[in-house]
Amino acid sequence: MDNLSEEDRKRTMRNIRSRDTKPERIVRSFLHRKGFRFRLHRTDLPGSPDIVLPKYKLIIFVHGCFWHQHSGCVRSTTPKSNTEYWIPKLLRNVERDRLNQRRLVEMGWSVVVIWECQTKYYPDLKHLFEHHIVRHIGK
Repeated sequence: MDNLSEEDRKRTMRNIRSRDTKPERIVRSFLHRKGFRFRLHRTDLPGSPDIVLPKYKLIIFVHGCFWHQHSGCVRSTTPKSNTEYWIPKLLRNVERDRLNQRRLVEMGWSVVVIWECQTKYYPDLKHLFEHHIVRHIGK
């Protein structure tokens, strides 16, 4: 059972950001310090990617572990209440992500997903950059 009233739950859900989240700002700041210039939330591309590096034909999605169900992550839990709502919703999110990434690749873009949990520590982000992004941009 939910420990919030219906109105409190609605207010809480309305306050959840879909853009300019803390993990997204961390990744943007990291890329900017590395000298990269990028565009944000291009609505003309499938999935309205969080970060677009047009020069490199590279898309970066910064996904929340819960909302996008990061496989094996402790943050990607399934709520115990209202499961008839949450399970289909989270599965739709995962399927939509898969479809958008496939469409972007078909359009000639490289796609990298950075998970919220990977932004918690700078060394992990540096490692992620060096091993996943560099191979797409050739630096």
